[in-house]
Amino acid sequence: MVIVVTGMVGIDKKNYLQKVCDYANSQGKETLLCSIGDMMYAEAPDIPPGKILDIPMNRLNWLRRSVFKDVIAKSKTASNLIVNTHATFRWRHGLFPAVDFDQMRQLNGDIYINIIDGVTALHHRLKKEHEIEHSLKDLIVWREEEIIGTEMLSRGVADNIPFYCLARGAEEETVETCYRLIFERDRKKAYLSFPMTHVVDLPEVNETINSFRTKMKKSFTCFDPADLEEAYLPLKAQKAKQNGQEYIAIEVLGQNLQLETEQVIQISRDINSQIYARDFLLIDQSDMIISFIPELEDGRAALSSGVERELQHAHESAKEVYVIWTSKHKPSVFVTQTATEVFESIEQAIEFFTKKGYIA
Repeated sequence: MVIVVTGMVGIDKKNYLQKVCDYANSQGKETLLCSIGDMMYAEAPDIPPGKILDIPMNRLNWLRRSVFKDVIAKSKTASNLIVNTHATFRWRHGLFPAVDFDQMRQLNGDIYINIIDGVTALHHRLKKEHEIEHSLKDLIVWREEEIIGTEMLSRGVADNIPFYCLARGAEEETVETCYRLIFERDRKKAYLSFPMTHVVDLPEVNETINSFRTKMKKSFTCFDPADLEEAYLPLKAQKAKQNGQEYIAIEVLGQNLQLETEQVIQISRDINSQIYARDFLLIDQSDMIISFIPELEDGRAALSSGVERELQHAHESAKEVYVIWTSKHKPSVFVTQTATEVFESIEQAIEFFTKKGYIA
Protein backbone atom coordinates (compact mmCIF):
# COMPACT_ATOMS: atom_id res chain seq x y z
CA MET A 1 0.00 0.00 0.00
CA VAL A 2 1.21 3.51 -0.85
CA ILE A 3 0.08 6.41 1.31
CA VAL A 4 0.77 9.98 0.16
CA VAL A 5 0.81 12.48 3.02
CA THR A 6 1.07 16.23 2.45
CA GLY A 7 1.19 19.24 4.74
CA MET A 8 2.62 22.74 4.77
CA VAL A 9 5.90 23.75 6.37
CA GLY A 10 5.65 24.05 10.15
CA ILE A 11 3.64 20.87 10.70
CA ASP A 12 6.73 18.87 11.79
CA LYS A 13 5.29 16.20 9.57
CA LYS A 14 8.33 13.94 9.44
CA ASN A 15 8.44 13.32 13.20
CA TYR A 16 4.66 12.89 13.29
CA LEU A 17 4.67 10.35 10.46
CA GLN A 18 7.58 8.46 12.00
CA LYS A 19 5.34 7.93 15.05
CA VAL A 20 2.59 6.68 12.73
CA CYS A 21 5.09 4.22 11.20
CA ASP A 22 6.29 3.11 14.63
CA TYR A 23 2.71 2.52 15.73
CA ALA A 24 1.92 0.62 12.53
CA ASN A 25 5.01 -1.57 12.95
CA SER A 26 3.98 -2.30 16.55
CA GLN A 27 0.65 -3.54 15.16
CA GLY A 28 2.36 -5.89 12.73
CA LYS A 29 2.03 -3.61 9.70
CA GLU A 30 5.51 -3.25 8.21
CA THR A 31 5.67 0.40 7.14
CA LEU A 32 8.46 2.47 5.59
CA LEU A 33 8.62 6.28 5.60
CA CYS A 34 10.14 8.21 2.67
CA SER A 35 10.55 11.94 3.31
CA ILE A 36 11.04 13.69 -0.02
CA GLY A 37 12.78 16.73 1.46
CA ASP A 38 15.40 14.67 3.30
CA MET A 39 16.04 12.57 0.22
CA MET A 40 16.56 15.68 -1.92
CA TYR A 41 19.10 17.09 0.53
CA ALA A 42 20.87 13.71 0.65
CA GLU A 43 21.15 13.70 -3.14
CA ALA A 44 22.46 17.27 -3.26
CA PRO A 45 24.89 17.64 -0.32
CA ASP A 46 26.13 20.99 -1.64
CA ILE A 47 22.82 22.66 -0.72
CA PRO A 48 22.85 24.10 2.84
CA PRO A 49 19.96 23.13 5.16
CA GLY A 50 16.87 25.25 4.61
CA LYS A 51 18.07 26.61 1.24
CA ILE A 52 16.76 24.05 -1.22
CA LEU A 53 13.91 26.29 -2.44
CA ASP A 54 16.42 29.00 -3.28
CA ILE A 55 18.13 26.98 -6.02
CA PRO A 56 17.13 27.54 -9.68
CA MET A 57 13.79 26.00 -10.62
CA ASN A 58 15.24 23.76 -13.32
CA ARG A 59 17.65 22.14 -10.83
CA LEU A 60 14.91 21.91 -8.19
CA ASN A 61 12.61 20.12 -10.63
CA TRP A 62 15.36 17.75 -11.76
CA LEU A 63 16.30 16.94 -8.17
CA ARG A 64 12.69 16.30 -7.18
CA ARG A 65 12.07 14.01 -10.15
CA SER A 66 15.23 12.06 -9.39
CA VAL A 67 14.12 11.46 -5.81
CA PHE A 68 10.58 10.51 -6.79
CA LYS A 69 12.03 7.99 -9.24
CA ASP A 70 13.75 6.30 -6.28
CA VAL A 71 10.54 6.40 -4.23
CA ILE A 72 8.56 4.82 -7.05
CA ALA A 73 11.13 1.99 -7.14
CA LYS A 74 10.80 1.50 -3.35
CA SER A 75 7.00 1.35 -3.67
CA LYS A 76 7.30 -1.82 -5.76
CA THR A 77 8.89 -3.79 -2.91
CA ALA A 78 7.70 -2.14 0.34
CA SER A 79 4.70 -3.70 2.07
CA ASN A 80 3.46 -0.26 3.10
CA LEU A 81 5.08 3.02 2.08
CA ILE A 82 4.26 6.47 3.47
CA VAL A 83 5.45 9.25 1.18
CA ASN A 84 5.99 12.49 3.09
CA THR A 85 5.78 15.39 0.64
CA HIS A 86 4.10 18.71 -0.14
CA ALA A 87 1.44 19.37 -2.74
CA THR A 88 2.50 22.98 -3.28
CA PHE A 89 5.24 25.45 -2.40
CA ARG A 90 5.00 29.20 -2.05
CA TRP A 91 8.45 30.76 -2.09
CA ARG A 92 10.43 33.43 -3.88
CA HIS A 93 9.52 31.68 -7.12
CA GLY A 94 5.85 32.26 -6.25
CA LEU A 95 3.33 29.43 -5.90
CA PHE A 96 4.37 26.22 -7.67
CA PRO A 97 3.65 22.47 -7.50
CA ALA A 98 5.80 20.20 -5.36
CA VAL A 99 5.08 17.05 -7.41
CA ASP A 100 4.60 16.00 -11.04
CA PHE A 101 1.41 14.27 -12.16
CA ASP A 102 3.15 11.70 -14.37
CA GLN A 103 5.27 10.47 -11.44
CA MET A 104 2.33 10.52 -9.01
CA ARG A 105 0.42 8.30 -11.43
CA GLN A 106 3.38 5.91 -11.50
CA LEU A 107 3.50 5.97 -7.71
CA ASN A 108 -0.16 4.93 -7.77
CA GLY A 109 -1.03 5.97 -4.22
CA ASP A 110 -3.87 4.16 -2.46
CA ILE A 111 -4.81 7.03 -0.16
CA TYR A 112 -4.03 10.75 0.17
CA ILE A 113 -3.96 12.51 3.55
CA ASN A 114 -3.38 16.21 4.17
CA ILE A 115 -2.17 16.98 7.71
CA ILE A 116 -3.14 20.41 9.08
CA ASP A 117 -2.52 22.27 12.32
CA GLY A 118 -3.54 25.47 14.09
CA VAL A 119 -2.06 28.78 13.00
CA THR A 120 -0.54 29.40 16.44
CA ALA A 121 1.26 26.04 16.47
CA LEU A 122 2.52 26.62 12.93
CA HIS A 123 3.76 30.09 13.86
CA HIS A 124 5.51 28.76 16.97
CA ARG A 125 7.34 25.98 15.11
CA LEU A 126 8.41 28.25 12.26
CA LYS A 127 9.84 30.81 14.66
CA LYS A 128 11.65 28.12 16.60
CA GLU A 129 12.88 25.77 13.87
CA HIS A 130 12.95 27.64 10.53
CA GLU A 131 14.24 30.89 9.12
CA ILE A 132 11.11 31.67 7.15
CA GLU A 133 9.71 35.18 7.10
CA HIS A 134 5.96 34.96 7.43
CA SER A 135 2.84 36.64 8.76
CA LEU A 136 -0.19 34.92 10.26
CA LYS A 137 -2.01 35.71 7.00
CA ASP A 138 0.68 33.77 5.10
CA LEU A 139 0.08 30.70 7.26
CA ILE A 140 -3.67 30.84 6.74
CA VAL A 141 -3.20 31.07 2.97
CA TRP A 142 -0.52 28.33 2.79
CA ARG A 143 -2.67 25.94 4.81
CA GLU A 144 -5.66 26.39 2.52
CA GLU A 145 -3.55 26.09 -0.62
CA GLU A 146 -2.11 22.78 0.60
CA ILE A 147 -5.56 21.33 1.33
CA ILE A 148 -6.93 22.29 -2.07
CA GLY A 149 -3.71 21.28 -3.85
CA THR A 150 -3.76 17.81 -2.28
CA GLU A 151 -7.43 17.24 -3.05
CA MET A 152 -6.94 18.27 -6.68
CA LEU A 153 -3.85 16.06 -6.91
CA SER A 154 -5.69 13.00 -5.62
CA ARG A 155 -8.52 13.58 -8.10
CA GLY A 156 -6.14 14.24 -10.98
CA VAL A 157 -4.10 11.08 -10.46
CA ALA A 158 -6.98 8.59 -10.62
CA ASP A 159 -10.68 8.22 -9.88
CA ASN A 160 -11.95 7.22 -6.45
CA ILE A 161 -8.70 7.64 -4.51
CA PRO A 162 -9.67 8.39 -0.88
CA PHE A 163 -8.65 11.86 0.28
CA TYR A 164 -8.75 12.94 3.92
CA CYS A 165 -7.91 16.10 5.80
CA LEU A 166 -6.64 15.35 9.32
CA ALA A 167 -5.88 17.85 12.06
CA ARG A 168 -2.68 16.96 13.89
CA GLY A 169 -4.00 18.04 17.29
CA ALA A 170 -2.81 16.03 20.29
CA GLU A 171 -0.57 13.54 18.52
CA GLU A 172 -1.05 10.83 21.17
CA GLU A 173 -4.64 10.64 19.85
CA THR A 174 -4.36 11.51 16.17
CA VAL A 175 -1.43 9.19 15.42
CA GLU A 176 -3.84 6.30 16.02
CA THR A 177 -6.49 8.10 13.95
CA CYS A 178 -4.03 8.35 11.06
CA TYR A 179 -3.20 4.65 11.45
CA ARG A 180 -6.90 3.77 11.35
CA LEU A 181 -7.47 5.84 8.20
CA ILE A 182 -4.72 3.87 6.49
CA PHE A 183 -5.04 0.34 7.84
CA GLU A 184 -8.56 0.05 9.27
CA ARG A 185 -10.57 1.43 6.36
CA ASP A 186 -13.66 -0.62 7.31
CA ARG A 187 -13.88 1.03 10.73
CA LYS A 188 -16.66 3.63 10.81
CA LYS A 189 -15.54 7.24 10.46
CA ALA A 190 -17.37 9.72 12.67
CA TYR A 191 -17.39 13.51 12.86
CA LEU A 192 -17.75 14.59 16.49
CA SER A 193 -20.06 17.57 16.96
CA PHE A 194 -20.45 19.52 20.20
CA PRO A 195 -20.64 23.14 21.43
CA MET A 196 -17.26 24.82 21.81
CA THR A 197 -16.96 28.60 21.98
CA HIS A 198 -19.94 29.46 24.16
CA VAL A 199 -19.20 26.77 26.80
CA VAL A 200 -15.49 27.55 27.10
CA ASP A 201 -15.94 28.99 30.62
CA LEU A 202 -18.05 26.09 31.91
CA PRO A 203 -15.60 23.48 33.27
CA GLU A 204 -18.22 20.90 34.26
CA VAL A 205 -19.82 21.02 30.82
CA ASN A 206 -16.41 20.71 29.17
CA GLU A 207 -15.66 17.70 31.34
CA THR A 208 -18.73 15.90 29.98
CA ILE A 209 -17.79 16.89 26.42
CA ASN A 210 -14.26 15.53 26.87
CA SER A 211 -15.69 12.29 28.23
CA PHE A 212 -17.84 12.00 25.10
CA ARG A 213 -14.85 12.66 22.83
CA THR A 214 -12.69 10.07 24.63
CA LYS A 215 -15.34 7.33 24.51
CA MET A 216 -16.13 7.85 20.83
CA LYS A 217 -12.45 7.77 19.88
CA LYS A 218 -12.08 4.32 21.44
CA SER A 219 -14.38 2.82 18.85
CA PHE A 220 -14.47 5.02 15.75
CA THR A 221 -12.06 6.79 13.44
CA CYS A 222 -12.95 10.29 14.63
CA PHE A 223 -12.59 13.70 13.06
CA ASP A 224 -12.63 16.06 16.02
CA PRO A 225 -13.02 19.84 15.46
CA ALA A 226 -11.32 20.45 18.81
CA ASP A 227 -8.07 19.15 17.31
CA LEU A 228 -7.83 22.50 15.53
CA GLU A 229 -9.52 25.18 17.62
CA GLU A 230 -8.98 28.77 16.48
CA ALA A 231 -12.35 30.46 17.07
CA TYR A 232 -11.08 32.01 20.31
CA LEU A 233 -8.37 34.02 18.52
CA PRO A 234 -10.59 36.70 16.89
CA LEU A 235 -12.49 37.16 20.17
CA LYS A 236 -9.27 37.54 22.12
CA ALA A 237 -7.84 40.00 19.59
CA GLN A 238 -10.96 42.19 19.56
CA LYS A 239 -10.91 42.39 23.34
CA ALA A 240 -7.18 43.28 23.31
CA LYS A 241 -7.78 46.02 20.73
CA GLN A 242 -10.55 47.53 22.86
CA ASN A 243 -8.14 47.60 25.79
CA GLY A 244 -5.38 49.20 23.70
CA GLN A 245 -3.11 46.13 23.83
CA GLU A 246 -0.72 45.66 20.92
CA TYR A 247 -0.17 41.96 21.67
CA ILE A 248 -2.21 39.02 22.91
CA ALA A 249 -0.66 36.29 25.06
CA ILE A 250 -1.48 32.65 24.43
CA GLU A 251 -0.06 29.27 25.36
CA VAL A 252 0.79 26.91 22.52
CA LEU A 253 2.65 23.59 22.62
CA GLY A 254 3.47 24.21 26.29
CA GLN A 255 5.11 27.55 25.54
CA ASN A 256 4.00 31.16 26.06
CA LEU A 257 3.64 33.09 22.81
CA GLN A 258 2.77 36.68 21.94
CA LEU A 259 0.89 37.54 18.75
CA GLU A 260 0.41 41.00 17.31
CA THR A 261 -3.19 42.05 17.90
CA GLU A 262 -3.52 43.62 14.45
CA GLN A 263 -2.19 40.48 12.72
CA VAL A 264 -4.81 38.35 14.46
CA ILE A 265 -7.58 40.83 13.59
CA GLN A 266 -6.39 40.74 9.97
CA ILE A 267 -7.01 36.97 9.77
CA SER A 268 -10.22 36.90 11.84
CA ARG A 269 -12.44 36.66 8.79
CA ASP A 270 -10.23 33.93 7.28
CA ILE A 271 -10.32 31.91 10.50
CA ASN A 272 -14.11 32.00 10.66
CA SER A 273 -14.58 31.14 6.99
CA GLN A 274 -12.05 28.29 7.19
CA ILE A 275 -13.73 26.83 10.29
CA TYR A 276 -17.03 26.84 8.39
CA ALA A 277 -15.59 25.17 5.28
CA ARG A 278 -13.28 22.77 7.13
CA ASP A 279 -15.95 21.36 9.44
CA PHE A 280 -18.18 20.62 6.44
CA LEU A 281 -15.21 18.96 4.72
CA LEU A 282 -14.67 16.74 7.78
CA ILE A 283 -18.37 15.81 7.78
CA ASP A 284 -18.25 14.98 4.08
CA GLN A 285 -15.33 12.56 4.59
CA SER A 286 -17.13 10.79 7.46
CA ASP A 287 -19.75 8.04 7.49
CA MET A 288 -21.72 9.68 10.26
CA ILE A 289 -22.00 12.60 12.62
CA ILE A 290 -22.30 12.01 16.37
CA SER A 291 -23.46 15.15 18.14
CA PHE A 292 -23.26 15.55 21.91
CA ILE A 293 -25.60 18.16 23.40
CA PRO A 294 -24.72 18.66 27.09
CA GLU A 295 -27.05 20.03 29.74
CA LEU A 296 -26.41 23.43 31.34
CA GLU A 297 -26.87 24.13 35.05
CA ASP A 298 -30.38 25.50 34.51
CA GLY A 299 -31.41 22.35 32.63
CA ARG A 300 -31.33 23.91 29.17
CA ALA A 301 -29.58 22.18 26.29
CA ALA A 302 -26.25 23.69 25.21
CA LEU A 303 -27.21 23.63 21.54
CA SER A 304 -25.11 26.09 19.54
CA SER A 305 -25.88 27.46 16.08
CA GLY A 306 -22.71 25.77 14.83
CA VAL A 307 -23.90 22.34 15.98
CA GLU A 308 -27.33 22.92 14.42
CA ARG A 309 -25.73 23.83 11.10
CA GLU A 310 -23.46 20.76 11.22
CA LEU A 311 -26.45 18.49 11.86
CA GLN A 312 -28.34 20.02 8.95
CA HIS A 313 -25.34 19.67 6.60
CA ALA A 314 -24.84 16.02 7.60
CA HIS A 315 -28.55 15.29 7.03
CA GLU A 316 -28.51 16.97 3.61
CA SER A 317 -25.35 15.02 2.73
CA ALA A 318 -27.14 11.72 3.42
CA LYS A 319 -24.92 10.89 6.40
CA GLU A 320 -26.11 8.95 9.43
CA VAL A 321 -27.02 11.54 12.08
CA TYR A 322 -26.83 10.58 15.76
CA VAL A 323 -27.64 12.99 18.59
CA ILE A 324 -26.90 12.45 22.28
CA TRP A 325 -29.34 14.82 24.00
CA THR A 326 -28.79 14.93 27.77
CA SER A 327 -31.05 17.86 28.67
CA LYS A 328 -34.40 17.36 30.43
CA HIS A 329 -35.88 19.75 27.88
CA LYS A 330 -36.98 17.78 24.84
CA PRO A 331 -35.24 18.47 21.51
CA SER A 332 -37.12 20.40 18.86
CA VAL A 333 -38.60 18.85 15.76
CA PHE A 334 -35.70 20.32 13.77
CA VAL A 335 -33.41 17.93 15.66
CA THR A 336 -35.62 14.85 15.83
CA GLN A 337 -36.75 15.01 12.20
CA THR A 338 -33.22 15.12 10.81
CA ALA A 339 -31.62 12.63 13.24
CA THR A 340 -31.24 8.93 12.50
CA GLU A 341 -31.44 8.27 16.25
CA VAL A 342 -31.59 10.41 19.39
CA PHE A 343 -30.10 9.09 22.67
CA GLU A 344 -30.43 10.29 26.25
CA SER A 345 -26.87 9.35 27.27
CA ILE A 346 -23.46 8.35 25.93
CA GLU A 347 -23.96 4.85 27.33
CA GLN A 348 -27.24 4.45 25.45
CA ALA A 349 -25.50 5.48 22.24
CA ILE A 350 -22.66 3.01 22.80
CA GLU A 351 -25.18 0.22 23.42
CA PHE A 352 -26.94 1.07 20.15
CA PHE A 353 -23.68 1.19 18.16
CA THR A 354 -22.65 -2.16 19.64
CA LYS A 355 -25.92 -3.84 18.64
CA LYS A 356 -25.64 -2.33 15.17
CA GLY A 357 -22.16 -3.85 14.79
CA TYR A 358 -20.32 -0.54 14.62
CA ILE A 359 -18.42 -1.38 17.81
CA ALA A 360 -16.74 -4.77 18.14
